[in-house]
Amino acid sequence: MLLHDDRLFPADPVTRGIARRLYATIRDLPIISPHGHTDPRWYAEDNAFPDPAALFVKPDHYIFRMLYSQGVQLEQLGIARKDGGKDGGKVETDPRAIWKLFASHWHLFRGTPTRLWFEHAASASFGINERLTPDNADRIYDRIAEKLEQPEFRPRALFERFNIEAISTTEGALDDLRWHDMIRASGWGGKVVTAYRPDSVVDPEFEGFADNLDQFGELTGEDVTSWTGYLAAHRQRRAYFKERGATSSDHGHATARTANLSQADAEKLFAKVLKGKASAQDADLFRGQMLTEMAKMSLDDGLVLQIHPGSYRNHNPHLFAEFGRDMGADIPRQTEYVSALKPLLDAVGNEPNLTVIAFTLDETSYSRELAPLAGHYPALRLGPGWWFLDAPEAMLRFRELTTETAGFYNTVGFNDDTRAYLSIPARHDVARRCDCAYLAKLVAEHRLDEDEAAVVAHDLAYRLAKEAYRL
Repeated sequence: MLLHDDRLFPADPVTRGIARRLYATIRDLPIISPHGHTDPRWYAEDNAFPDPAALFVKPDHYIFRMLYSQGVQLEQLGIARKDGGKDGGKVETDPRAIWKLFASHWHLFRGTPTRLWFEHAASASFGINERLTPDNADRIYDRIAEKLEQPEFRPRALFERFNIEAISTTEGALDDLRWHDMIRASGWGGKVVTAYRPDSVVDPEFEGFADNLDQFGELTGEDVTSWTGYLAAHRQRRAYFKERGATSSDHGHATARTANLSQADAEKLFAKVLKGKASAQDADLFRGQMLTEMAKMSLDDGLVLQIHPGSYRNHNPHLFAEFGRDMGADIPRQTEYVSALKPLLDAVGNEPNLTVIAFTLDETSYSRELAPLAGHYPALRLGPGWWFLDAPEAMLRFRELTTETAGFYNTVGFNDDTRAYLSIPARHDVARRCDCAYLAKLVAEHRLDEDEAAVVAHDLAYRLAKEAYRL
C-alpha cells in the first residue's frame, strides 16, 4: 500500500505540476471542521480508544452499510439490536474477530472514498504501509492496538496532531451538553463546539415526537403546548447551545420545503400537530414553517442555519425496527429547491447578516437550482458535497456545476460531516487535492492566473469555512 504523492491530481503532466504547486501552499493549513458528528465525550474524558474495531469499523456507517450489502449481519460487527438481541443472532464482542471480518471484505472498498480515507489514516497515523488482507489482519490489528495504548493516540493529542483549529459536534435539542461543559471546565485549549439539531422536537414524524415535546417543555419550563411557548423554548435552547460555543443550527429534513404562514395559520397547524392528527403533508408543512422560524431566530442570535434535505431516512424498515436510526439505510432522492426555499428567501433571503447553508444529495440541482439561487441571494450559501457526494469525482463535479454561476465565494469550503475521527485529516486532504486539481485545470486553460488560484485554494481549504461558520 503506497499513498502516492500525486493521488487525485490530473494525469496530464503540465496540469499535474500546477496542482502540485497549489497543493504545497495549503497542505499544512489548520483544519476547520465546522459540521460533523464526532462524540464530544471523547474530548471530555480523553480516554484511550478501546480497540481498532471500535475506532474504524463500528462507528462508520460507510463501512458497515457496504458490509451489510454483501450479507454481513450488523451483529457480526458488534452492533447490538434494540431488544438486546433476545430474538436475534449473537452480538460479536471480540474486537479482533470484527476486525478480521472487516479485513476479509476489504476488497469491497476498491475504488471508494472509504478506501482512500482508511489507507490515509493507517499510513499517516499508524505508519502502516501494507494493504489490509486476511493474512495480515492480526498483525495490523496488533500494531494499531499497541499505538492506541500510548498517550499520543488519545483524542486530545490526536486533535492537536491533526492540526484541528476548531471542530463542531452535533447534539439534539434535548441534550444536556454535559460533555461540552466538561471540556470547558477541563482547561484544555482545543476548540470543540456544539451545533443545535432540533429535529426530534420539530419533525412530527420523528419517533417519540410527543414524548420529546413533553421533555422539551420540562427542560425549558415553557408551555410548549402553545405556539408562542414552543417558539420561546427553541430560543431558550438555542441560547443554551450558544453559551457552549454553538455557531450553527442543523436541520435534517426530508425535503427542502419552507413556509411562512401567518401566526393564526401557524397556530392552527401546530394545534393539529399536537393532537397527533397531522397528515404527511401537514408534517412537511410544519417542518418547512420551522425552517423559516429558525432563520428568523438566526437574525437575532447569529446562528448559521444549515439545511440538510433529500435523504429518505431509514429506508429499510427491517433494519430500523431492529437497530433504530442511522444504521446506513438512508438513500438520496430527488430534491427541489427553487420553489421549496422561496418562502424562506422571501422572508429573509436579502439579509446580508444571515447565513443559510443549503446542502443537497441531488447533484442534478447544482447548476439548475442551487448555484443560481446562491449566486443571487445574499443570505444563501452552498454547502459542499456531503454523504454520498463526498467522493473525489463528486467533489470535482460540484466545482464544475456550481462555479460558473455561484463562483467560489458563495460556497463555504469543505466540511467532513463524519463520525469517524481518524478519517478527518484524510477527508480534508482529499478535498484539498480535488480543489487544487480543479484550479490547476483553470490555470492550464488560461482561465485563471496561478497566483489567483493559490488564493482561492487557501480560501477553499480554510478561510471560507472559518468565516461562514463564524469560527
